Amino acid sequence: MLHESAEPGMLTDEQIAAAKQAIENHGVIAYPTEAVFGLGCAPYDEIAVRKVLELKQRPIEKGVILIAADYSQLLDYVDDSKIGQDARFKVFSHWPGPITLLLPAKASVPKFLKGEHDTIAVRVTAFEPVRKLCRVLNTPLVSTSANRSGQPPFTDAEQVIEEFKDEVSWVWQSSVGQAKTPSKIINPFTGEVFRA
Repeated sequence: MLHESAEPGMLTDEQIAAAKQAIENHGVIAYPTEAVFGLGCAPYDEIAVRKVLELKQRPIEKGVILIAADYSQLLDYVDDSKIGQDARFKVFSHWPGPITLLLPAKASVPKFLKGEHDTIAVRVTAFEPVRKLCRVLNTPLVSTSANRSGQPPFTDAEQVIEEFKDEVSWVWQSSVGQAKTPSKIINPFTGEVFRA
């Protein structure tokens, strides 16, 4: 389960194969993000998303964050037609970076991703390890901090393994980024901040 990198942020062919197998088998994976370790899975996989929500003890109504290597990976989930030309710079000037945006969700996006909202929380990260992971897996990832509800977020792989054991299928042992806090969540249309 533990996959240690020879160099921080590097993925070997063996690690990539193991991560792909975990995703294909409805598994939950753990990986470093900008500030903390994240738990995630393929967003199109309801079985895996429900596993993440159960591990987090997170109600489905809240929705989840998707993290991606680039905006094109999010187009199955974001209703791009609802982002007018006048708003596009204001929206996309935040990326790539540690900012999660609430964007209009496509009508086809299921409740297990968007919760009770008509928006979906998405981030195009500048943190290279996660960008690599999203690229090699060819999907954005559900991204929620690796901890159970009420616990502080974990910042290294050993903590994740000790807490979740075989509930997590694949853990990438690499360093988290330099950010001191989890990503800010904002509505770029209104400027409202939901997590500072």
